[in-house]
Amino acid sequence: MFEDLSQKLELVFKKLRGQGKITESNISESLREVRRVLLDADVNYKVVKTFIDDVQKRALGLEVLRSITPGQLIVKIMHDELMKMMGTSSAEIAYASMPPTVVMVAGLQGSGKTTFCAKLALHLKAKGRFPMLAAADVQRPAAIDQLEMLGRQVQVPVFAERGRSALEIAKHSIEHARKGARDVVILDTAGRLHIDEEMMRELETIKAAIKPDEILFVVDAMTGQDAVNTAKAFHDRLDFHGVVLTKQTAWEVLAEAQ
Repeated sequence: MFEDLSQKLELVFKKLRGQGKITESNISESLREVRRVLLDADVNYKVVKTFIDDVQKRALGLEVLRSITPGQLIVKIMHDELMKMMGTSSAEIAYASMPPTVVMVAGLQGSGKTTFCAKLALHLKAKGRFPMLAAADVQRPAAIDQLEMLGRQVQVPVFAERGRSALEIAKHSIEHARKGARDVVILDTAGRLHIDEEMMRELETIKAAIKPDEILFVVDAMTGQDAVNTAKAFHDRLDFHGVVLTKQTAWEVLAEAQ
């Protein structure tokens, strides 16, 4: 989907760059094409409308019409507005004043949640932290094995207690991290194929017991607009701190389906 979106937008940009003179007419024509491309990519229509309106407002200004290279300037305007739409600020993880910092990771099965936990551990390790992965997904048979394999790959220890409940594992992992001088615990929780009450109750119970410093919701970027509905359902129950959009490979999809 992303490759197709990129190719279609690049065709529009190429056409704009080739314009010797920019008029209100060809700006409108180009923006209609951009609107269609974004809607075809399942971008929310309200987001698309705001983006198109903002680009059109800037593109019809004197800055563009008097420019020596108006086509290139409009492409830059679109780039700037896309960046603004995606977010221009960043936020670090809220580290606990007294280690370990607990990061609880939640999401549906097949979203890339377990793989993300390992990627986050590797990222924090590169920043000088001493993370530990905790396998609290006791619903999917291969989840613990997968996390242990990923932990070996990124050279980060994995806390696992087979036969224990997710709540017990979550509590014990924090105790283990304190004893082992691990300053971040990344808790991989269970996902489901769809949102259900049992899943939400388990997550709420774990949250209430361990009081995580960060809760991250992981969703497959290919989900489209339905990701918003899923995120809202999780946020209403967990009040998470951030959303992670993943792009899974075929191997990761197969691994998380086991």
